[in-house]
Amino acid sequence: MQVTVGVLASGYGVMFTMLDDWRDKYGISESKLGLIVAVGFFTSFVAQLTIAPMADKGFARRLLILGVLANVVGALVMAEGTTLSAFVTGRFLMGVGAGMAIPAIRRIVIVADPQNIGRNLGRGVSIEVGGFALGPLLSALTVDKFGLAAPFIVITVVLAACAIAMPLLHIPETPVEDRPTERFAIDLLKNRPLVGAIMIGLALYLMIGTFDPLWAVMMKDMNAPNWIGNGGIAIFGLPWILFGTVGGRIAQRHGPFRVSALGLGLGALYMFAYGSLGSPYLMLGLAFSQSVLDALTVTGTGIAVAQVAPIERQAGAAGLLGGLQTLTGGIAATLAGITYEHFGRTIAFSITGVVMAMLVGLGCVLAGPVWMRKPVNSGLVAQPQ
Repeated sequence: MQVTVGVLASGYGVMFTMLDDWRDKYGISESKLGLIVAVGFFTSFVAQLTIAPMADKGFARRLLILGVLANVVGALVMAEGTTLSAFVTGRFLMGVGAGMAIPAIRRIVIVADPQNIGRNLGRGVSIEVGGFALGPLLSALTVDKFGLAAPFIVITVVLAACAIAMPLLHIPETPVEDRPTERFAIDLLKNRPLVGAIMIGLALYLMIGTFDPLWAVMMKDMNAPNWIGNGGIAIFGLPWILFGTVGGRIAQRHGPFRVSALGLGLGALYMFAYGSLGSPYLMLGLAFSQSVLDALTVTGTGIAVAQVAPIERQAGAAGLLGGLQTLTGGIAATLAGITYEHFGRTIAFSITGVVMAMLVGLGCVLAGPVWMRKPVNSGLVAQPQ
């Protein structure tokens, strides 16, 4: 089932390697490229907050199927698109689909084995990032020979196969007596440690929302070889594939709040470095080292949310985290494109570093001293506070 998340992520990875091609072939500016990226974030945000909690009420299988089918249609639209409106429409559908399906998958993974949420969520991150990393490789293998539509066609076929297989999977639904009565998950924001975990998690997507849409564009502007601009994204995914499960275990053993806060606090310093380095090769090496750090630390945000949320509200909590993260990523992607176009990369990355540090600090304060110093080794143990 988690393989489906990897396939969804591969469509996302494909899109990022196409941004410079869309700019050059279709005349879409950096600001509008940021809008394309942002639309998927915004629609996923809405879906994760409004639709995803239904997975806690016995609709997990249906959300999985509908979410994957929405991504099938979205990938087809992206394949055939040549205009800004077409790409925005495709991203809209893919964002809604991911927002429906991914929290449902995470709920099933968490509830099925609550004592090993670190390992299982870490493995899920490895699969997701592995799928994302395969996107650029798929683009490299197909675009030159078959055209810009080719990688999206491949994604469409694989997602359709996943949708066909979904009804055959054993997916335990929440028992009727345990289904929450709340329609949305907003009430979970009364839980201060959960809000703290979310704040730390927002720093991650602020970083992603800035870095991902700018990487290929700024590499081209720095006259870097094509393999750095396109293959670099795949290279960054390698540490996640290798160490994601290890990172989940580290976070559960040593405390997910403090492990993720450490990783993202250091990540803020990396942002300043991206704004000042003048060599694409140095930037590639720096980004790879950061990817190793992230793989070993930032899985902790999802584990922290799972540990402080009620077990019967896991899909809602995962959707709340994911929705606010994607909203943050969408805002960051939009502002990053505008800032890069008008003020350059130094300003774009410096602003990101400052705001990341503020979010991590706020998250630590909200989590409180107990959660910041307490390693939790036994899975889902906490209740809302």
